[in-house]
Amino acid sequence: MKPIIIISLSLALNLPIHAQEAKKNGKNDLDQQEAFVKKDTDGDGYLSKEEFVGQAKKPAKAEENFSKKDKNNDGKLSFDEVAGRKKGAK
Repeated sequence: MKPIIIISLSLALNLPIHAQEAKKNGKNDLDQQEAFVKKDTDGDGYLSKEEFVGQAKKPAKAEENFSKKDKNNDGKLSFDEVAGRKKGAK
């Protein structure tokens, strides 16, 4: 088989698995991931305070939430911190 067909078949066979996983984690998880990526304007995989607060409709509330979510006090938010999960949890 041609490589493109193999890749297409592989993706098609894995879609139900990803759909089940998304359903298990909650459909909201995918929405949160998309929002996280959009806010991560420098693409480093974390949200700085400026990225988190700068795009918020209520900046004062976002600044307060940033401090609460930054569990390890490193000045940036990982996806797990934004989603309210323990590091490495799924």
